[in-house]
Amino acid sequence: MSARRSPPILAALTLLIVADGLRGQQPAEPQHEHSPGAAPEKDQHVEQGAVHAMTPGHHHPGPHMRMTAPRPETPEDRARAEAVLKTLRPAIERYKDYRLAIADGYQPFLPNLPQPQYHFTNYWNGFLEAFAFDPARPTSLLYKKTRNGYELIGAMYSMPKNATEAQLNRRIPLSVASWHAHVNLCMPPKDQGARADWTKFGLAGSISTAEACAEAGGRFLPQIFGWMVHVYPFEGSPDEIWAQ
Repeated sequence: MSARRSPPILAALTLLIVADGLRGQQPAEPQHEHSPGAAPEKDQHVEQGAVHAMTPGHHHPGPHMRMTAPRPETPEDRARAEAVLKTLRPAIERYKDYRLAIADGYQPFLPNLPQPQYHFTNYWNGFLEAFAFDPARPTSLLYKKTRNGYELIGAMYSMPKNATEAQLNRRIPLSVASWHAHVNLCMPPKDQGARADWTKFGLAGSISTAEACAEAGGRFLPQIFGWMVHVYPFEGSPDEIWAQ
């Protein structure tokens, strides 16, 4: 099956993976392309929240972020992590040319919105991640924007929402890296996005329980997307390689 999926299938696959955050967060409404600075206020807040959630250094436990508990490291864990890196590095080497990544089905998420790093997601890879793990087949590639395009800096693996910590640990050891999930999202009523109080709603909002969301008339999502883990295989130390 081709890596390029039709829009209806893409919509279904976003339930399993992270990268199309804007579409994953919004209810079933028509989607539109917006030039920078031209997006409606609701879309701007949703986009900014999605980008904030995916920014390096923002992955800390909190009301909207669930992270796996660290485990004591073992020699077996370190060996498994090294095996992942040994497979991943050569597998994504060709994607240092970001145009090859796009040609192979990796789609950039919000490329016109300034971000510290950009997720290029292959939706079919994300779907396959639900069933089997192949270190050479990451869900997303991570890029830094440059004057002439994009510089490859890492990759992201994903698993479905209902994955257990034992299942996550079998993929990437929890003693080496922390998997994370975005949780407790309260979106404002459909007709109030433009005038909603975004200090309360969204991925950075103060509302983080179903009860408070119902009181505010919002729509509560216990978890959006699946589990995710970042890896920066070209860095020099384990702490930098598995930084979240």
